[in-house]
Amino acid sequence: MATDSTADRGFAAQQSATAAAQPVASEAFRDAIARLPSGVNIVTTAGPAGKAGFTATAVASVSDDPPTVVVCLNRKSPQNGLMQENAQFSINLLPKDAVTLANIFAGRTGLHLEDRFRHGDWTTLSTGSPVLAGAVMALDCRLLSFQDVGSHTVYFGTVIATTTKPRDPEGAKEVLIYHDRHYGEA
Repeated sequence: MATDSTADRGFAAQQSATAAAQPVASEAFRDAIARLPSGVNIVTTAGPAGKAGFTATAVASVSDDPPTVVVCLNRKSPQNGLMQENAQFSINLLPKDAVTLANIFAGRTGLHLEDRFRHGDWTTLSTGSPVLAGAVMALDCRLLSFQDVGSHTVYFGTVIATTTKPRDPEGAKEVLIYHDRHYGEA
């Protein structure tokens, strides 16, 4: 078994060996990562700073003890300030028939901030952040921390409430996904 100092030397050697390697070009990365299918989510926030939401595929579980998730948002997005000031958010996994709603919250229709919520049936759980009534599942979160990494802000949230739509008994596809720059179903 390696001691901490041995492990540290091994990590340092690995870092030194890869330090000269340059990251791939942004376009090559975007082309490759587009092949990774992802669930389509609408992330919402509401509170003293106002109400806003955006479409996100960069959403993942971090831990189940305590229940923690991560969401990534482009740093140029006007929702960043609201997410930070409100210190709470909800993640809503979209059903397969919600392409129009995904496009609205992705900013493809010209609607901004609260105007986007005129579409869809919205409710709340614990934090007051909007939860889509027809979401496959929703996670209501308190902001734990955030950090700027490259072009995005990475938000960590502690899940304080959930809601889940019952599964289709016949196993029908029910989730909207984004794969290879196109919407699909899973």
